[in-house]
Amino acid sequence: MSRTPPRLLAVATVAALGLGVVGIAGPAQAGTAGSAQAGNAPVVTRAALDPALVAGRGATVNFLEQEAENAATNGTVIGPDRTAYTLPAEASGRRAVKLQPGQHVEFTLPAAANAITVRYSIPDAPNGGGIRAPLQVTVNGGGKKTMELTSEYAWLYNQYPFTNDPQADLLHPDWWITECACVPAATTPTPVISKPFRPMHFYDEERLLLGRTYQAGAKVRMTAPKGTAAAWTVIDLLDSELVGPPKVNLLASNVLLFGADPTGRRDSAAAFDKAIALARLARIKVYVPPGTYQVNRHVIVDNVTIEGAGNWYTKIKGKEVALDPPAPDGSVHTGVGFYGKDAADGGSRNVHLSGFAIEGDVRERIDTDQVNGIGGAMSDSSISGLHIRHTKVGLWFDGPMTNMRVTDNIVVDQIADALNFHIGVTNSVVRNNFIRNTGDDGLAMWSEKQANAGNTFDRNTVQTPTLANGIAIYGGTDNTVSRNLIADPIREGSGIQVGSRFGAEPFAGKLSITDNTVARAGTYELNWNIGLGAIWIYALEKNIDADIRVTGDHYLDSTYNAIMLVSEWTVKDLYSITNVHFKDVRVDGTGTSVLSARVKGGASFENVDARNVGAVGINNCGSFNFPPTGSEFTVTDLGGNDGGGTTGPWMAAWELPNTITCDDRPPVVVPPPPAQW
Repeated sequence: MSRTPPRLLAVATVAALGLGVVGIAGPAQAGTAGSAQAGNAPVVTRAALDPALVAGRGATVNFLEQEAENAATNGTVIGPDRTAYTLPAEASGRRAVKLQPGQHVEFTLPAAANAITVRYSIPDAPNGGGIRAPLQVTVNGGGKKTMELTSEYAWLYNQYPFTNDPQADLLHPDWWITECACVPAATTPTPVISKPFRPMHFYDEERLLLGRTYQAGAKVRMTAPKGTAAAWTVIDLLDSELVGPPKVNLLASNVLLFGADPTGRRDSAAAFDKAIALARLARIKVYVPPGTYQVNRHVIVDNVTIEGAGNWYTKIKGKEVALDPPAPDGSVHTGVGFYGKDAADGGSRNVHLSGFAIEGDVRERIDTDQVNGIGGAMSDSSISGLHIRHTKVGLWFDGPMTNMRVTDNIVVDQIADALNFHIGVTNSVVRNNFIRNTGDDGLAMWSEKQANAGNTFDRNTVQTPTLANGIAIYGGTDNTVSRNLIADPIREGSGIQVGSRFGAEPFAGKLSITDNTVARAGTYELNWNIGLGAIWIYALEKNIDADIRVTGDHYLDSTYNAIMLVSEWTVKDLYSITNVHFKDVRVDGTGTSVLSARVKGGASFENVDARNVGAVGINNCGSFNFPPTGSEFTVTDLGGNDGGGTTGPWMAAWELPNTITCDDRPPVVVPPPPAQW
């Protein structure tokens, strides 16, 4: 998403409410040397949670996740910490292991594996641009391999849209900033802002085929070697996998026949074009055998099926190329990507892409650039089994378009979103995708200019978006968000956001949010200086009055509130949120309240059970006019709303229907880890 932070809006909010710096749940703790795991048994998690807590939710994947803090190490466990701009805050589960040169972390394989993925961080270069450093990998003391780690795709700084320069001055000195609670350019004397300013996006991933299959119980040791260029190496987690053999298709249009170079030394874009042309003419598929293929521009696809040998074997990798002059759409770069035709030209149809990796070269955020892994408009099409990293957005669809199926993909290490349905995308499904380390929303539906309708985001896993939300729905009609697992949003976002913003068409019909689990969410909103909810419903530009049904969700270990409904201060008397219904919801742990209402309107609650609640159950501010008749927000109790915390039942009779209980910044109480209900 392109998102310009509020300027005077935040100033008005602070002036009116007297907001100060908010405490963050999970304060930084001193690092501890050695492993948190005394024995040798591997600890398998999903989003750093006991898998039993998230059964039936999130993507089913071929790998098993192990957090480094649960492995054997002579390094230092860092975290937990949820303070933005820190290494543990961006780690899965908010903890990781930091290695000095010569130190190691050792994982025990929980099942047979021949491939691993390592999520890690190493320092930036002093003046930005990143460094490269080795990581030694051995299994059972042998089979030594060296992974090359890089920070060239990490380390963003400063204000939106960010910079790679750690020494840069403020990009927008005319914007209000939290650090001085002022507009620097309008403040005398000019405040001194420390550099680097707001470092973020620290982590990257690297994959490695081990060369043979190792059985359960094998020891995978990762060592930061002495003499490495990295002053430290942080290991967040290990994913281990048993990868099958490469797939072969002998009855296809093989890109090698048209001069494609599987060594990656020569550009293969023209060979892809020729293979696609033959495939369309002969009505056969395109096959891309194992190898690394250099492609430095868009490959236009329409009425074609392209299959690789599997995303561990077939890699399509490109450099970012400057455009002079810029393209008509405003792009100043191009790069590797598979694009349907523009919707204005009729879009593409019958496109099916599967079984390969797309590796881009995007290191900065330029919103006008079309440097996405998948782009354009594709109807009656499917994308499956891809691994996409280092592009701006993994999959950005500009409609109108219909009937797209996006399934079983892995999208990691993006500068912006993993996937965005933008402008009139209808009757499409995003299911069973795994997403980690986006620089903006993990999954988004953005109904700009024309409503998205009849779409479903189902059984996806979204972890550690460094900015914004796990899943965001901006306007639209009759859409569904179901059975997803969302964990660890870092800054200025929530696990799930329902937002009237960014020029979106109004919500209409029914929005179903069903059986999702959101963990360690509800982040610090930088411009407002307050904490958000694990789910955040936001009326900024229009009323939200469609039928919104939140049913069966679980909100675990929320940093602040579990549920927040809010309007911007400058439009607080203009827009309302109504017709929202929460049913059969579980809340296990909140730093503050179960519900924070900062808008006029109302919502109903039925069988919403809560425990380990850190503040008063309902923080009801309404629209901050504080009339003697009570808040402008009405809470309707439909029964069965049980549990609470140290202040008593979360929904007590004295709070109903609209008692003003407004506290902008209650003390944050760190809840215990979530457990079986």
